Amino acid sequence: MQFEVWAPLARERAVLRLEDTELPMDRDPERDGWWTAEAPAADGTRYGFALDGGPVLPDPRSRRQPDGPDGTSAVVDQAAYEWRTPWRGRELPGAVLYELHIGTFTREGTLDAAADQLAPLAELGITHVELMPVCPFPGTHGWGYEGVSLWAVHEPYGGPEALKRFVDRAHGLGLGVVLDVVHNHLGPSGNHLPRFGPYFTDTHHTPWGAAVNLDTPGSDEVRAYLLGSALAWLRDFRLDGLRLDAVHALADHRALTFLEELSTAVDALSADLGRPLFLIAESDLGDPRTTTPRAEGGLGVHAQWNDDFHHALHTTLTGESQGYYADFAREPLAALAKTLTRVFFHDGTYSSFRGRTHGRPVERTRTPAHRFLGYAQTHDQIGNRALGDRLSATLSPGLLACAALIVLTAPSTPMLFMGEEWGASTPWQFFTDHPDPVLAEAVRTGRRREFASHGWAAEEIPDPQDPATRERSCLDRSETGKEPHARLLAWYRELIALRHGQPDLSDPDLAATKVAYDEEARWLAYRRGDLRIAVNLSAEPVRIPLGGTRIQHGGGRVLAAWEPVGPPDGNGVLRLPPESGVILAGG
Repeated sequence: MQFEVWAPLARERAVLRLEDTELPMDRDPERDGWWTAEAPAADGTRYGFALDGGPVLPDPRSRRQPDGPDGTSAVVDQAAYEWRTPWRGRELPGAVLYELHIGTFTREGTLDAAADQLAPLAELGITHVELMPVCPFPGTHGWGYEGVSLWAVHEPYGGPEALKRFVDRAHGLGLGVVLDVVHNHLGPSGNHLPRFGPYFTDTHHTPWGAAVNLDTPGSDEVRAYLLGSALAWLRDFRLDGLRLDAVHALADHRALTFLEELSTAVDALSADLGRPLFLIAESDLGDPRTTTPRAEGGLGVHAQWNDDFHHALHTTLTGESQGYYADFAREPLAALAKTLTRVFFHDGTYSSFRGRTHGRPVERTRTPAHRFLGYAQTHDQIGNRALGDRLSATLSPGLLACAALIVLTAPSTPMLFMGEEWGASTPWQFFTDHPDPVLAEAVRTGRRREFASHGWAAEEIPDPQDPATRERSCLDRSETGKEPHARLLAWYRELIALRHGQPDLSDPDLAATKVAYDEEARWLAYRRGDLRIAVNLSAEPVRIPLGGTRIQHGGGRVLAAWEPVGPPDGNGVLRLPPESGVILAGG
């Protein structure tokens, strides 16, 4: 077997440590900075690299870290797993995604335990599960965004074989699998890449320190490292897509950006494999060029999260106006109407949170809506709150039902966060498991200092290092058989079935969506083809003038309603009970 490592910082020698044997490595004459060695090895063989007499380090391209990020690597025979499910893939258009975190989706916190809970998601009508990061990180439990071995699977989750079993099980149920990957930084502990080469650069700075090197000397190999990792997830684990964390934090000034290079490589792999593959970016730029095809001058990423939709919906439901919610909260229904029809609220408008204009308009006559994900809750929007409280902690079942109705009938691709479908009462809090006591205390103190500036007392903020914080965040599935959770779950199931069964609800034409609203009366109504969707977010009944010839002449058949509601009257006026919503056909 050939072992190789890019280690341009090794000035004199590199050594392959194979179990208890040390073998000298040779410089590759055709690849600058690369060292190679041939040695017999099998699945599970432990190895690492020592540079210039230094300690044995894990392989930057390690496929398995049995003892965590600081331990030696292990050889993985990718052909050893026997796939059970033939899979042709599942495209993003028409999808309903479900974001989940392996460590809290079940109390066991493993991929195998999570796989045992996939059948209810398929029955719900979910098409793809979106896994939060699974790369190795220090300790057992964490969000996963401090991963340091970008080609491997966190061992406490079950390692690489468990991920393959998870994907196989999901595909057997008809579910696609998307994985969240982090290219903008690595965690502060267990990151050995700087010992090998210029993986980071001080030319740019990010919230996590030195930037990943995408555009300074040595960046060709760093890009190849990240590209290879991304393609390996899609190829070796049969994943259907990748979610790219915070692409706005990628410091990259080259003419051919990393994102364009990545989207090109993924499209080529898709053609080679004969199944659809896609990339979903998390971006704070408000720039439609991220998802514009490369042939039209864009970066060719296939979709992106749309936080503007979330912020508009959140302020509409809760009335919150702090921080980045301020601009949306001034006229929340107007903001929501804009994101339903024009995607971005800030599309060249002034952002008071940023202190400048922000964003760029979406060409809605040319841009399909499925390129943008819409959601009421995500791991970020829950977990980055002081107490990790979900919408269910403060909203009535009726308002939760309205949120679901808007997300699942909007033009954008809908995404749910785990447990949302039954209004889970469990919080989802920020938790870590750093073995390093200095780092653990820094994280704990930093979290409390952050929220002290917003008026929170230190003792009110959950300790990220306390195992109880993670335990509180685990889902409690016993709730699904109790009220009001069971009713809400049935509502989600009904809405998802309608989204799949009514072509108008998955129509990607943004320009065809027509919206009306009343800020004072707190109602909103919009048209999707021949369907009308209306929500009453107030505590009083409302009369909503839907208009339309067909509505006025006996149209408006009720397809789904949270509370009992009749069709519009002869004048096209709909009487909608408090905190409820409805889908009407024949509009």
